[in-house]
Amino acid sequence: MSAPVVRLCRRYAFAASHRLYADALSPEENEAVFGKCANPNGHGHNYGLTVVVSGPVSAETGFVAPLADLDEAARRNVLDVYDHRYLNIDVEDYANLTPTGENIALMIWERLRGPLGGLLERVILDETRNNRFEYPACGGAAL
Repeated sequence: MSAPVVRLCRRYAFAASHRLYADALSPEENEAVFGKCANPNGHGHNYGLTVVVSGPVSAETGFVAPLADLDEAARRNVLDVYDHRYLNIDVEDYANLTPTGENIALMIWERLRGPLGGLLERVILDETRNNRFEYPACGGAAL
């Protein structure tokens, strides 16, 4: 009999600021597209991050993945890099990429894909009470 597969969802938090602005657009176009989020001084969020892993339950430990390993991967690859940073300037992920919620979710996926390997199922980024981004999208497969 094969081991049951269980999904583990682990939550984290970080604070970061960003500016939504596309160099290819004029200042007027940026304001029309991004509204107040195009403010030259940026703005910040207290982000919620849920990392979802799934896999067989280990007969030896009873875990899908040791929480300490998951926490270390999230800390080293995301939280230490993103927390209390101005994403546009301080994080090389956004040197040529607008740090929208969609792009932040994608970049977090890329940062965790290597360390968590085949266990990584989804990242969920809560930017505001009303904005949540998931990658891969519900029902979708990762690129």
